Amino acid sequence: MNVDILVKNVALWGVEGIRDVGIAQGRFVSIGQRSADANADLTLDAEGRMAVVGFVEPHIHLDKALISERAPVNISGTLTEAIEILWEIKRNYTVGEIADRASRVLAQALTNGVSRLRTHVDVDPIGGTRPAEGLIRARERFRDLMNIQIVAFPQEGIVKSPGTEALMREVMRLGVDVVGGMPFNENSPLDSRRHIEIAFEIAREFDADIDMHVDETDDPMARTLEVLAELTIKNGWQGRVTAGHTCALASYPRNYADYVIGRLREANVNMIANPATNLMLQGRLDDYPKRRGVTQVKELLAAGVNVACGQDCVHDTFYPFGQNDPLEIAFLLCHASQMSQPAEILTVMDMVTNNGARALRVPDFSFAVGSVADLVILDARDAREAIATRTPHRWVIRKGKLIAEARLETRRYFDIPA
Repeated sequence: MNVDILVKNVALWGVEGIRDVGIAQGRFVSIGQRSADANADLTLDAEGRMAVVGFVEPHIHLDKALISERAPVNISGTLTEAIEILWEIKRNYTVGEIADRASRVLAQALTNGVSRLRTHVDVDPIGGTRPAEGLIRARERFRDLMNIQIVAFPQEGIVKSPGTEALMREVMRLGVDVVGGMPFNENSPLDSRRHIEIAFEIAREFDADIDMHVDETDDPMARTLEVLAELTIKNGWQGRVTAGHTCALASYPRNYADYVIGRLREANVNMIANPATNLMLQGRLDDYPKRRGVTQVKELLAAGVNVACGQDCVHDTFYPFGQNDPLEIAFLLCHASQMSQPAEILTVMDMVTNNGARALRVPDFSFAVGSVADLVILDARDAREAIATRTPHRWVIRKGKLIAEARLETRRYFDIPA
């Protein structure tokens, strides 16, 4: 057999035993115990190391990424001030600089093994369509290297922000993929409900999925998550809706939390935890005991709800850190949600791979002959070691091509747009 790449002695995530993997014309052509007879242009010996199909980044804001390089300091450290600082910056946005900042973060994500990514983009009268245009330009640069979905995100509200609804339809026509929302950022519960209804109207018009920021607050009286579940069922959008953050769920009384989690399971809503940003922002004004705002990950998983986790922010007014490395986020989630048992660690690895792919409804995400040949060989033997050490990935293969390599302290990158 002639193959382009032969990966020998690799432990594939979710596949028992050590395997040899043959790749040709961008797809897996063999996954077996031995491929000694294969003639390969390139042979890589994983020496028993673990590999995943690729990491999935389900929640990030590329239009805001790296904005801290020119933004004032968020003195209070709160979500509210972070949003307010951006108002003046957004007035001076250009499509080109948004595309360039996003591209820098996408290049980093790619070398960290991210093959599928969903980014939110602000849609409001302040920035107009420029943020969306910038991310569409960046997506085009990486079209052959990463699958990128863009979410129209009305951070300033819809009902209370005249013109936003029309702008959301406009950016959907420009090429944005998913309808977003932030229903708690309205002036009343009725307006929050209308916010969600408008999102479903737009989603039905464009046959699009929905991905909302839901109850990103410590306030236990924030109740838009239940409304989202209700309207998901009413509109027949089960499996096509994602709720990010859901910080208020961490403050709900147990009986109400259980009720809402049951409704989420019934509605088949995907959930995204964002441990880095939520740990940083939530409970800022609390005395002790201090709330930390990370959603009820274990309880959601136990109820059969699909839960993934995302980076959310990279060097912006909300969060001053971030490497766009899913293993770093997995490490933080293990601590924030106290997931330390062997089975829980395996679940967290699923959250940055398979669960994220399910939330984004990614097809062809598996180790199977005929599937797209995406492969990230980690410098680790198992999930615990990978999350614990977060070492550079040994090799990153995307669509059958080696695009990044790390040996000791030296990295080499291939064909990544500047």
